[in-house]
Formats: sequence, structure tokens, C-alpha cells
Amino acid sequence: MQGLICSSTTLSFHSMGADEYKKDLPLHRFLQSRIPDLENHHCVVTKMPDTSLLFGPLLIGVCLNMILYGVSLVQSFIYYQTYKQDAAWIRYFVLYLFVLETANTGFNIGLLYEPLVLHYGDPRSFIISPLMLIADPIVTVMVSTPVQFFIAWRIKVIGNSLIMPIVIVFLGTCAFIGGIALTVCVSYMREWSRFTQFEGAVITWLAAAAAADLLITGSLSWSLNRRRTGIKATDDKVSRIIRLTVQTGLITAIFALADVLIFLTVKGTTLNFIWDLPLSKLYTNSLLSTLNSRAGWGNLTGQSTEDTNVLFARSERRRPGNAVPHHSISGGMSGVIELEPTGTQASEHRVKFGSSIAVTTVVERTGDGVYKKSMDNKV
Repeated sequence: MQGLICSSTTLSFHSMGADEYKKDLPLHRFLQSRIPDLENHHCVVTKMPDTSLLFGPLLIGVCLNMILYGVSLVQSFIYYQTYKQDAAWIRYFVLYLFVLETANTGFNIGLLYEPLVLHYGDPRSFIISPLMLIADPIVTVMVSTPVQFFIAWRIKVIGNSLIMPIVIVFLGTCAFIGGIALTVCVSYMREWSRFTQFEGAVITWLAAAAAADLLITGSLSWSLNRRRTGIKATDDKVSRIIRLTVQTGLITAIFALADVLIFLTVKGTTLNFIWDLPLSKLYTNSLLSTLNSRAGWGNLTGQSTEDTNVLFARSERRRPGNAVPHHSISGGMSGVIELEPTGTQASEHRVKFGSSIAVTTVVERTGDGVYKKSMDNKV
């Protein structure tokens, strides 16, 4: 692609000689159509700026965003088909995320359509950022902050502690403020060259969000690990939930950290948007995957399940020696039973495989501190 700079009087050229230009009749006709008084102008034909590091990363980021949007569509469908008995506010929360993600996808399409189609060949596209870019930070924090608050609430419920949830809420609030501040800055200063002036808002937003994600991952892993029972089948389910928690939490933290680090270290490019544009979809999919992990694909075929993901189970304070509440476990699901390693406890687990089997497990501690476990099976 070539650009044209014109001043006055005679013709001269850069990147091609006058003889070569005269032979290029299509270019001459194009210039005459744009500049009727072409022969009285001094024209310099120059190469346009390289687009690979400006629009290339934006294109990759938008593609990742749209792929993840498809994943969120499937996850939302599974959720609404499976968990029709969930609390109404949780179902509305999922709907809220879906509406925001749909709008975010539309904004990202417009983000590319403006410079590559609507203003194709306009040199201002290399100077002024797309209008739809303004919506990116505000929509992202409108998704990420409620998701972080939701998980903080679950940590409080299953962990019976307020300290870590309060810290997570504080960091999520800081990230939200940083995202709003960045939106205001971009709306007033849309020139690409001035984006370096937003470092404070970018750091506040992305660093706080990454810190909250890491705390969520660590807190959930610790809380879930405490709920191991010593029963292999149950502990395996807890381990799978912990792995899911670590994977989803670390992905959002890694993308947020990569976004801010590349923004601060690689100047004059849009490489950070490869990590930035998919960020909101990662938060939505992480929450949906956690919600949907409570049951398997069998629910879509009408099979019932009575068990629950430990992340959404109620936490009850128990004294040593008290019986653990009953829990039901279906094949392939993730019900979790928690045993306290003190005193004498009994728990009944109902395992349904077409016939009714009641298994009573008694764990008691002898005087020398050794634990004994006995089982009473009833068919």
C-alpha cells in the first residue's frame, strides 16, 4: 500500500521515479480522480506504515475472543438445560454475563471493521484508535469483578472465614476502578501514541485483577484440600475439582499479567491486545465451567443427579464426635463428604447404581491416637 503527500508546483516522487510513474496509468488516473489539479501539485508517494504490529495483534485477539464466545454459548446452554433448580439470582447472573459477552463480541467486530473496512486506506487509522476500543476495559471489568465477587462469596461459605474474601473483594474493586479510569482516558485520548500515558490505570486494573485471581486459586485449593475424607473415591473427586480451580484461575491470572507486562515493555505495538481482548471470555468460561462441573453430560439425557460440587455445598461447623451429614454419590459425579479426624464419627453414603446400598463408615480415634475405620454395609 502506498500513501500520497502533496504540496505545490511540480511533480516529484519517492519510492518510484517519474518515468516509472508515467507508465503506471492506473495510479495516475487514481490520483487525478482524487486531486483534479494534480499537475500543479508536488506529490510524494510514500509507503504506508507497517500494519502487522498494529492491526495484526488486534485481529488475533478478536479471533480468540470469538472462539471463546462460542465456548461460552455451549457452556451457557449446558447450564440452563442442567441446573433448572438453581437459585433464580444465579441463573440471572449467568444471563447477565451472556448478554455482556454478546455485546463485547459485537464491539470487537466493530473494533476491526472500522480501520480495516470503513476507513480502509485512511492514514488516520494508523494514528487514531478505533472507537469501539473504548468499550473493552469497561465491559471486561463488568464481567470480571462480579465473577470474582461470586467466587469470594463461595470461599466465605465453604471456608467459614472472612479475611480472604474481603481481600479478594478489595482487589476486585481496585480492578474495577482501574478499568473505569482506563475507559475514560481512552475516550479522551484516542491517539495510539498517547496510550503510554495510561500506565497507572492499566497497572491498577490488570495487576489487581491478576492478584485477585491468584488469591482465589490459592484460597479455593486450600479450602477444598481440607475437605478430603480419606475415602479414595471422594478424594479423587476433590482432586479433580482442585485441578479445575487451579487451571481456570491461573489462566485468567496469566492473561492479565501478560497483558500488563507486554503493554509496559513493548512500546509502539498492540501486542498486549492478544491477551487483553479474550480476557472477559476467560472469566465467564471459568465461572460456567465451575458451575457445570457439578454434573456430567448424563444430565442432558435426562439422568438425574442428587450430588453437588463441593464448591457449592454448604459448610457446617461440627463438634468432634458428631455425625457427618448424609451425602449422595452418583457414578461419575463430584459429591464430597468431609470427616473430622477427632473423636468418633459416622456417616452414611448412599450409592445408587440401580439398587439401594447403604454404607455406614465409622471413624474413631483410640487412646494412643491411632484412627480406626469400620464399615457396615446394608443392601
